[in-house]
Amino acid sequence: MEQADRDAGIDLTELLAAFSLATDLGLGQPMEHLLRSWRIAERLGERMGLPEDQRRSLFYVSMLAWVGCVADSPEVAASFGDDIAFRADSYDVDLAGLTGFGFFLRRAGRGGPMWHRLRVATTMLTTGGQNVVQGMQSHCLTTSTLAERLGLGAEVGTALRQFFTRWDGRGVPHGVGGTDIAPVVRLLHLADVVEVRHRTGGIRGAIEVAEQRRGRQFAPDVVDAFVAHAPEVLDGADPEPGPRHPLTESELDTALEALADFTDLRSASRAGHSRGVAELAGAAARSMGLPVADVVATRRAGLLHDIGLHGVPTTVLDQPGPLSATDWERVRLSSYYTERVLARPAALARLGAIAATAHERMDGGGYHRGLSGAAVPMTGRLLAAACAYRAMLEPRAHREALTDKQAVGAVREAIRAGALDGDAAEAVLAAAGNGRRRRVSGPAGLTPREVEVLVLISRGAQTGEVADQLGISRKTAGTHIERIYTKTGASSRATATLFALRNGLLDPLDL
Repeated sequence: MEQADRDAGIDLTELLAAFSLATDLGLGQPMEHLLRSWRIAERLGERMGLPEDQRRSLFYVSMLAWVGCVADSPEVAASFGDDIAFRADSYDVDLAGLTGFGFFLRRAGRGGPMWHRLRVATTMLTTGGQNVVQGMQSHCLTTSTLAERLGLGAEVGTALRQFFTRWDGRGVPHGVGGTDIAPVVRLLHLADVVEVRHRTGGIRGAIEVAEQRRGRQFAPDVVDAFVAHAPEVLDGADPEPGPRHPLTESELDTALEALADFTDLRSASRAGHSRGVAELAGAAARSMGLPVADVVATRRAGLLHDIGLHGVPTTVLDQPGPLSATDWERVRLSSYYTERVLARPAALARLGAIAATAHERMDGGGYHRGLSGAAVPMTGRLLAAACAYRAMLEPRAHREALTDKQAVGAVREAIRAGALDGDAAEAVLAAAGNGRRRRVSGPAGLTPREVEVLVLISRGAQTGEVADQLGISRKTAGTHIERIYTKTGASSRATATLFALRNGLLDPLDL
């Protein structure tokens, strides 16, 4: 079996459930809001006789329905200020008619100077809020595109394009309502709102909002079924996990790339950032001779390293001037969110732990843990260097993009200052075509094969076991070990292990 066709050990259900936690952050809701919304819709659908195939689709629609909100975050921020606060507040209001228009108008240009607020409000008044409608349409189409990239069925894509519809036909697309709306969307419309209201107002509050929007935003039969079964639907036992969808290695890479692309949409200047970091870090890891599993993990962590930015408002990410202490703390928390979002399952947690080191520095000046020296694994050192270099080449609200020469100079200055690991950063620069005229190798001039052997003996492998695992002769394995000892100045396996730890070749996550 080809490597690409092997089971990756991660299920699409697990991956989307994890990604939904990041989406929750962008909605201004506690983590697992979308998972709880799915559970409510699932229980209600079961009581309403929703067919099994539609119940399977319900999970995917629930996890992805709000993902497109990332795509229009810059536009939302331009019109309404803090996009996360805006979405959090929107759960309290029926967004159609005068109440919805008043909600948008009150928040027009929030956080900006008076002239900006007046301009946004005037535009809304003269266009009847068409810019808001167009943003919603873009949101829907973008989300259905993600479903296609993940290989989900046409039924899921169709349902996602209806997420901003309403039973009364006053949503987006305009005029689509009633029974034209897919049953899974009708269920999710209600579940998404009552989950929030249940947390803030209990069962009574959830029933009240359902009844207030009956026949308007929500389907009457869905509301009636909810009111009849509210206690068990809201507080009942969790349903079985979503539909199982094991991913091959190739499918996992495709899924992670799709999620990375959507993450980067959170800020217009970051388009392609995660892919670029992933390719640089992966290529550098390969050139340094890291084990194949570490090379793969480094690249995948690069795709995921900014997922925590869903918890940072676009107004902060695109702040043209210096950040306040509060805003800077929100940025620092993003790597914590990355690690938290990817905390399970175990295979994903490994990637998340590496991804969360993208902003750590060798001198302890990074975030969110403030790791330093040997505490930063080589995978993290490579990721940090790749992220720093790639970001310098991209424009940001507070600066123009650096030239390649300037970025290379800045990276080497960070090496001299002790912030970036020299071997890792030079490997990244070489992968980008900016390496010095020397063969890229591991610490102390170790070859890629010698790095592999060092990792194995540090983890307790004897000479014969090294030979068996690498498919080489015992004599060749012994020769590699002798050369490793000579190059590193080690006199025993213990001192060789300390060298590996000091240079980040042994991932602390694996020890």
